[in-house]
Amino acid sequence: MRRSTQGLPLPEAARGGPAARSGRLAGVAMMCGSGLANQTGAATGALAFPAIGPAGVVAVRQWVAGLVLLAVGRPRLRSFTWRQWWPVLCLAMVFATMNLSLYTAIDRIGLGLAVTLEFLGPLAVALAASRRLVDLLCALVAGAAVVILTRPQPTTDYAGIALGLVAAVCWASYILLNRLVGARLPGVEGSAAAAGVSALLYLPVGITVLAHHPPSASALGYAATAGILSSAVPFLADLLALRRVPARFFGIFMSVNPVLAALVGLVVLDQTLEGIEWLAVSAIVVANSVSILAAGPRPAPPPVRRGGTALPAPATVPAPATLPGPAADSTTPHGTPAGAPARCEAR
Repeated sequence: MRRSTQGLPLPEAARGGPAARSGRLAGVAMMCGSGLANQTGAATGALAFPAIGPAGVVAVRQWVAGLVLLAVGRPRLRSFTWRQWWPVLCLAMVFATMNLSLYTAIDRIGLGLAVTLEFLGPLAVALAASRRLVDLLCALVAGAAVVILTRPQPTTDYAGIALGLVAAVCWASYILLNRLVGARLPGVEGSAAAAGVSALLYLPVGITVLAHHPPSASALGYAATAGILSSAVPFLADLLALRRVPARFFGIFMSVNPVLAALVGLVVLDQTLEGIEWLAVSAIVVANSVSILAAGPRPAPPPVRRGGTALPAPATVPAPATLPGPAADSTTPHGTPAGAPARCEAR
């Protein structure tokens, strides 16, 4: 087994040979499947909007996601201290607000534009923490792209744009809170607990909506499918992919999610973008990718023993210093695994 200069075993993705190349190809396939599943889940949920609205769809989705993450993470809630509970509760509120604002934005401005605006959250967190010229240029490019996407027109839905930006703020808040939760709780216990609390918050909302708008079996099926495709499938696929590809490559691939969202919106929901809007979406994707590629190595986060005490980190591993989104944090905001495989679970 090849070892690093510190004498530690190299991750699978860093080893050479046919087996490693085959593993990386499998990882790429898993990332493609994860991204398509995530966006297809959002598009499938949108099919239930006429029957139960975005709030009803999000409620069912949160229930499904909560059950999946609680079953996988199995948090020991009784052992949580208040120091561990308060960031978990804040994260639960972010979960609840982010998904409702995103799904309502999808209903108003379409899947591609809503996901693109939401993606500005992790990009802003990464760029705000940097003082490099390349990141300043990336920020200017992304800002110009947002101006193009939100340019005033007679048909501009400003409420939908605002909701997409609210989702972006929530994703940025999610990243910062998730770092805190990951430092105080081992594995995915914190994220699983937050997903469970968020599901509980949506009980009265979901019951009220479904009582006033009795859903058809197909509407419930669409909403439940959204929870499975956008939570359970990416959770497993991303977890397996991160064992096969470097974290930086994973982060770069996550940058194409706005493009995937636009393509899925076109195929599933018949939502089209103008040529200049495609250019703006591509500019945001490129800005994020360049920022990741230009980032240098950072120390590996120390492992956390149960109870929230950090153990000393034995070595450093290559990973982006300002990697936005999943590769920088333990979970993606929609309940899928990301970051170092040791963490298991982001969105």
